[in-house]
Amino acid sequence: MIPGLMQTEPLSTTAILRHAARNHAGREIVSRTVEGDIVRYGYGELERRCERLAKALLAQGVGPGDRVASLAWNTHRHLEMFFAVPGLGAVLHTVNPRLFEEQIRYILDHAGAKVLLFEPSFADLVDRLAPQLPQLSTFIRLTDEAYHKPGAVGALCYETLMALEAPGFSWPRVDENAGAVLCYTSGTTGDPKGVLYSHRSIVLHAMAGGLSGAFGLSAHDVIMPCSSMYHATAWGLPYMAPVNGCKLVLPGDRMDPASLHSLIAAEGVTLSGGVPTIWTLYLNHLAEHDLKPGALQRLVIGGSAVPQVMAETFKQKYGVGVLQIWGMTETSPLGVVSTPSPALDDLTEDERDQVIWTRQGRMQFGIELKVVGDAGDELPRDGTSSGRLMVRGPWVLRRYFRGQNDVVDQDGWFDTGDIATIDAAGFMRITDRTKDVIKSGGEWISSIDLENVAVGCPGVRIAAVVGAPHPKWEERPILIIETHAGREITRDEVLEFLKPRIAKWWTPDDVIFAAVPLTATGKIDKKILRDTYRDHLMKP
Repeated sequence: MIPGLMQTEPLSTTAILRHAARNHAGREIVSRTVEGDIVRYGYGELERRCERLAKALLAQGVGPGDRVASLAWNTHRHLEMFFAVPGLGAVLHTVNPRLFEEQIRYILDHAGAKVLLFEPSFADLVDRLAPQLPQLSTFIRLTDEAYHKPGAVGALCYETLMALEAPGFSWPRVDENAGAVLCYTSGTTGDPKGVLYSHRSIVLHAMAGGLSGAFGLSAHDVIMPCSSMYHATAWGLPYMAPVNGCKLVLPGDRMDPASLHSLIAAEGVTLSGGVPTIWTLYLNHLAEHDLKPGALQRLVIGGSAVPQVMAETFKQKYGVGVLQIWGMTETSPLGVVSTPSPALDDLTEDERDQVIWTRQGRMQFGIELKVVGDAGDELPRDGTSSGRLMVRGPWVLRRYFRGQNDVVDQDGWFDTGDIATIDAAGFMRITDRTKDVIKSGGEWISSIDLENVAVGCPGVRIAAVVGAPHPKWEERPILIIETHAGREITRDEVLEFLKPRIAKWWTPDDVIFAAVPLTATGKIDKKILRDTYRDHLMKP
C-alpha cells in the first residue's frame, strides 16, 4: 500500500461551526423560547455564544469524554449545546422528555451525565429525579435572570454563566472518531439503548443530507426542524443547516399548527420536517382557516409511513412537495429519501408520484441496504421479494453505548427489524416491522399498507392496524381509528371504503373507534394496542 499524501484535518462539529461563522456570519438563527420570546442572531454570534458556553462548562469541571445531558426543546440554547459540548471533546446526551419518568431516570443514570441543562418547564421533573441521580453534580436552567428560579436542585442560570465569560476560545483538536452526541432509542420494548454518534459520523451525515438526491439544500433555504432535537438530533437538520448556510428557525416547545404556521409565514420557511401527526394537524389548520403555507416548498416527513392522501393534498392544493424518509436512531437517522431519479423519467407525473409516495425512498451514497430471507440469503432487488432489512454505512451503529458486543454481523450489516422490498432502481419500501406484520392463515398482511389505505377514508385522522390472536386463523387484523374532531363515521362506512382498495382477505375483523396512543417520538404505539386488544377476537 502507498499512503495518500493528503491532509488529515479531522471531521468535527467544530469545523461545521467555524465554516458557518466565517462564511455565513449574518445568516439568521431565529428561536422561540419557552417563555415565548423571539431571539435572533447570526452564525457569527452563534460561534461567540458557543465559545462562552464552552468556557462556562469548563469552569464547571466538564472535560473530555464527560457526558453533559439536556432536557430541552428546539431552541437556540439547545443548538449552542450541539456545538459547545462536542467541541470540548465531551458528549452531549439529549434526553427525550416525553419518555416515562422511570425511563428518563434510567437513561440519565446509564449515560452517567455529570451536568444537566434543562428548560424551566422541566423544573419539577428535575427536582424529583435529582435525589435518585447522585452522579449529577451540576444543574443549569436554560433561561435568563428575569425568569430564573434555582429550585430544589440549586440550579445555575444559563445566561448568567454565559455573561461571566468573554468570547474567544481555542477549541481543542478532537479525534474525529470520538463520541459527540448520545441519543437513546425510544425504548418501546425493554430499556432504551444508547447510540453514540461520532464527530465523523455527524459530519458525513450532515454533508450527505444536503445533497440533491436527499434534501437538496442551498444557502437560500430557510429550515425549521419540527422533529425534536432530542430525537436523533432532529434528523441532523441542526448540523445540515450551518453546513449549507441555511437560515434556521427553531420553534421551541410550541408544535401546535397555529404556532408553526406563524413562524412558517413570518420567517419564510422553505423546508420543514416532522412526523406525520404534526402535518395532519397542520393541513387541518390550513383548511379550517383558509390559509396558505407561505414560502414552504417541501416537507420532510418520517417516523412512520406517510399517508398518500397527505402527500397528494400538500402537492395538489398547496404546491408543497413531500419527501418521505426512512431511518432510525441507529442510522443517525438518515437512511433513504423519496426523491425522483432518472429511472422514473419514462413515467407520467402521476405514476412517478405513485412510486415516490408509496416508497420510503431511494438509497443515498454512504448507506448500503439489502433484504434477506429467513436463511440470511440476499433477496432479489425486484420490488416484490420481501425480507429483513439490513443496513450498513459510516453513520450506522456498530455497538450500543456500554454494550459488550457489536450488534452487526461479521460483514458489518445491522438488522433494522423492518420488513422491506428493494427494487432495481434502489427504491426501498417498508412493508412492516418484524413484530407488526400480521400472519393470518399462513399468509402475511402488511399493517402499514392497510393503515395507509384506511387513513384516506374521509373523517379518519389516525388509523392503526394490529394483529389480534384468532382461534382459527392464528391472527387477524383489527383497525383502530381516531376520527377528526366533530366527525362521525361508522364501521360500515370504513369497510365500504376499504372494499375496492384491498384484498378481500385483508379486511379487518373489527373496526374500533378510539384514541390512538402515540409513543414519545410521535409514532403509533403498537405495543399498547396489541396489549389492549389481545383478547378482542377470542371472545364469543
